[in-house]
Amino acid sequence: MKNSVTIKNVIIVGVRGFIGSHLKTYLENKGYNVYGADVIVDYVAKNYFLIDTTNDGFESVFKEQAFDLCVNCSGAASVPDSIRNPRRDYHLNTSNVFGLLNAIRDKQPNCRFINLSSAAVYGNPTSLPVAEEAIPKPLSPYGYHKYMSETICREFYEQFGLATCSLRVFSAYGEGLTKQIFWDLYQKSKAKLKVELFGSGNETRDFIYVLDLVRLIELIAMHGKFHGEAVNAASGIETSIRSAAETFFSYYPHPPQIKFTQTERQGDPSRWVADISKIKENYNYSPEFTLEEGLRRYYQWVQQKEKQ
Repeated sequence: MKNSVTIKNVIIVGVRGFIGSHLKTYLENKGYNVYGADVIVDYVAKNYFLIDTTNDGFESVFKEQAFDLCVNCSGAASVPDSIRNPRRDYHLNTSNVFGLLNAIRDKQPNCRFINLSSAAVYGNPTSLPVAEEAIPKPLSPYGYHKYMSETICREFYEQFGLATCSLRVFSAYGEGLTKQIFWDLYQKSKAKLKVELFGSGNETRDFIYVLDLVRLIELIAMHGKFHGEAVNAASGIETSIRSAAETFFSYYPHPPQIKFTQTERQGDPSRWVADISKIKENYNYSPEFTLEEGLRRYYQWVQQKEKQ
């Protein structure tokens, strides 16, 4: 790996979200000074900045406290919602990235910036596994807006010399995630003996457990080039939706039947698996959690949540 930089103070934007909250816990356990920023009102949390949604409000975040690293975990993360309300998705996933970087340029130009992008920028890749050099062909407003955010990161590196990097996150999952496929399976299974899902079941995804993802974020923060580049964040393992669903339900005492509607959902790609050779070679990264172990942990979490 390349020589590491010294990182002490970290600000996580979107700290109350799924990935942001896990990243905060992980970094605090590693001894970093972690600050958070989000739109949720909290008058007692320490090292916390409230973001004003009516006025980007990012200037105030960077005005007083110096940061070595800013990780943007904020934004919308729903393809169907981006189709229903593209303007909101654009504001959260694109405009806010510009606001953040402009505030960093003005107040703290030495602060490194990691933007969480998405594999949705690839659309339906022409070949697999898909590498970072593939030409982006988004299928949804969400994918387009994430790609625009990457372009903004490159802009601020090339035009203003800011240290920026985008992570193309594939299908992240884990405890605390209350949307997407495994939460959907859990919700549908509570009241039915048969669960219906879009598609044929042969569609594939590259699932990355959240604890592998936050570890990768730290590795890139310390060893990344930060030349406006985009980096795949994935496991490098292709799994069919049918297999993933069956694995999740294998932890149920009485698993429900799974039925696929054979209808496609707008904006959904058919097959995804990432080429992770760059993060293996440059950051000595390999996933520590199998899908089976990650889903076992997720199943235990949803069961505990049910009892609360």
